[in-house]
Amino acid sequence: MQDTAPHSRLAGHALVEALIEQGISTCFGVPGESYLAVLDGFHEHRERIRFVACRQEGGAAFMAEAQGKLSGRPGICFATRGPGATNAAIGVHTAFQDSTPLILFVGQVASDQRDREAFQELDYRQVFGPGTLGLAKWVGEVQDADRLPEYVARAFHTAMQGRPGPVVLVLPEDMLTRRTAAPVLPRVEPVQAWPAPGGLRDLRTLLLAAERPFLIAGGSGWDAEACAALQRFAENWRLPVGCGFRFQDTFDNHHPLYAGDVGIGINPKLAARIRNADLVIALGVRLGEMTTGGYSLLEVPRPKQKLVHIHAGAEELGRVYAADLMLQASMACAAKALETLAAPVELPWAGQGEAARADYDANLVAPAVAPLDLAVVVKTMERLLPEDTVWTNGAGNFSGWLHRYLRYRGLQHHGRTQLAPTSGAMGYGLPAAVAASLLEPGRQVVNLSGDGDLLMTGQELATAIGYGAKKLLSLVVDNGSYGTIRMHQEREFPGRVSGSDLFNPDFAALARAYGWAAEFVDATQQFEPALKRALEAGKPALLHLKLDPEVSTTRATLGAIRTATRPAPGA
Repeated sequence: MQDTAPHSRLAGHALVEALIEQGISTCFGVPGESYLAVLDGFHEHRERIRFVACRQEGGAAFMAEAQGKLSGRPGICFATRGPGATNAAIGVHTAFQDSTPLILFVGQVASDQRDREAFQELDYRQVFGPGTLGLAKWVGEVQDADRLPEYVARAFHTAMQGRPGPVVLVLPEDMLTRRTAAPVLPRVEPVQAWPAPGGLRDLRTLLLAAERPFLIAGGSGWDAEACAALQRFAENWRLPVGCGFRFQDTFDNHHPLYAGDVGIGINPKLAARIRNADLVIALGVRLGEMTTGGYSLLEVPRPKQKLVHIHAGAEELGRVYAADLMLQASMACAAKALETLAAPVELPWAGQGEAARADYDANLVAPAVAPLDLAVVVKTMERLLPEDTVWTNGAGNFSGWLHRYLRYRGLQHHGRTQLAPTSGAMGYGLPAAVAASLLEPGRQVVNLSGDGDLLMTGQELATAIGYGAKKLLSLVVDNGSYGTIRMHQEREFPGRVSGSDLFNPDFAALARAYGWAAEFVDATQQFEPALKRALEAGKPALLHLKLDPEVSTTRATLGAIRTATRPAPGA
């Protein structure tokens, strides 16, 4: 009999083999001396897996978070101990708030140096503190090389199971250099939970008694089949549908029942429709502060509307809202179960979906803004770019134009088309776009950033060039300020601007220094020709869009983006 047991190899190599077994072909990170044995494992298996060396751990973690959003399986980030781990924390926090599967592998000091405050030593269980308001779902530390495959499999299970989220796995330096013959474990698949049959009957009863129902969909855990089933459920019951904050690609924005995004800068007519609903079905969304308009669309703890909350995480159900019906279910199962609910021939809310759609279409009509109109910029890109384009953004007023005027396609058509942080993390958009371009090189990727937003992680422009990204476009909206903060200052303390001015480089010249194609645009009529040249450049391109510093505080602009009370900072 042939011996199929693995031969003894370094634990760092075994870790790379385990990642390959889990279907991982790309990892992101910044190299560090604490996990040299893993880096050697990447070299050993370089034909099957690549390590993308980023310029800062925050950018690497954002790339891994985007990878998790795109694939539905954990994005992978490596960081060295101490400063590396704390730099990466922003991506872990984003993955937690966005319910994105992610695994951060962190190097650790050698076991015989622990608890001495050795060089860059941290207690990662304290730093990443698992829990409902921590940074990670689970923090584990591998002391025994022979148990490394066990820990890796558990990390994948934990990251994907229930409400997806981030896991931190700590790797002592000496453990990684030990030899082990432990076999890697099989590919992990999350267990899918179906909603209880009795709960489905109760939901149908609530629907039959309703006169003004509304469906809010979003969150993570969706796939193409689930989104298609969601659409059939909405069609069967003729339900108006809104998408939760920064999950606009959950439901096809071109569909006649799509009513708009339920998040920052919500259409006032849509907000009124939700407040006046007598039944709200929240499917996959956490019903957090941004999706509920600061907990005003649905009152806490007992909404005026009847509330059905369907979510994959048991800990999320009943956490904020005392819903009338709570169902724990995976989105892949919940949507398929919902489409089996038989609808009556006559529905008392017939026509409400069409009315909600009409309100959405009317909201796409933009007031003119001169000299550079960002509504026209977004609409021009939608007209000229492919349907499967991946759109990314960070945080700031600039994102309001993208969220309002771009019509995203549903997942069932092209997979994820929106990568955006519900955590409101500045600096997310560019690394997410770089990751998307490297992971799916056949798709066009567009990033919209503010001037404050881009320079949080702008060094990843080098990563895009170094690893051969091509169909990648970044737009930088430059108004010389942290625009959101400036807007709030003008409202709360008129004429007393403090700390929100920015002193910017020539972004086009900066991009060219990194090897990108780049142009400067400061008028609407210049944008379309510049866009066409950028798309034909054959390499990553950046368009530097210059706005007047006052543009984010003008009445026309505020009307254009309808900024909420407390959005995240940025230009």
